[in-house]
Amino acid sequence: MKPFIQPSYDALFALWGEQHWWPARTRLEMMLGAILTQNTAWSNVEKAIANLRRNGALNFQTLEKSSRDQLAEWIRPAGYFNQKAGYIKAMIQTIRQDFGGSLNPLFALDTPALRKELLSWKGIGPETADSILLYAGKRPVFVVDAYTKRFLLRHGWCDQTASYDSVAKLFTGTLPADAPLFNEYHALIVRLGKEHCNTKPKCEGCPLERFLPHLH
Repeated sequence: MKPFIQPSYDALFALWGEQHWWPARTRLEMMLGAILTQNTAWSNVEKAIANLRRNGALNFQTLEKSSRDQLAEWIRPAGYFNQKAGYIKAMIQTIRQDFGGSLNPLFALDTPALRKELLSWKGIGPETADSILLYAGKRPVFVVDAYTKRFLLRHGWCDQTASYDSVAKLFTGTLPADAPLFNEYHALIVRLGKEHCNTKPKCEGCPLERFLPHLH
């Protein structure tokens, strides 16, 4: 039992409440966002998604028939746009070839099989795969991002060498396997990272300040 996991969630939720995350209208839009948010701020992803929406490109047909250069131009605000356009085109091609161009058979896979499938796709690592599993697939997996590891490190709850899976297990091994709970917790950690636990910590007024080791 990791005694800090539940109290940390309770403290974050008591201050900030529901975060209504992930902000996407469809599973496909959410998957695109998970790729676009790699190595960039969400505000840049919103601009890229807005471009795709304005050009009627938030569907398989348009994404499939658009050129990689055209797609790269639409998603330019998200950065690494040529690389990410390649990832998106590869994703659309795989869904067309292996799943009949539909997300339904993809998300009909059980969680281990779906995670393995997503990790086999170009440009999809554990964080992106788990974001898709949790937010598009509503599976009880915990998404570990830079914010997660940062706040754990600063509180002495993991060490620098901790692997992605070992950090995820701190949460999945302590909390009930509940997708809405994992969704909310991750969203609250993102807010924590933006408001307090950034590269330069602002501990004063942080809802987790009282858990810092030097205070005990």
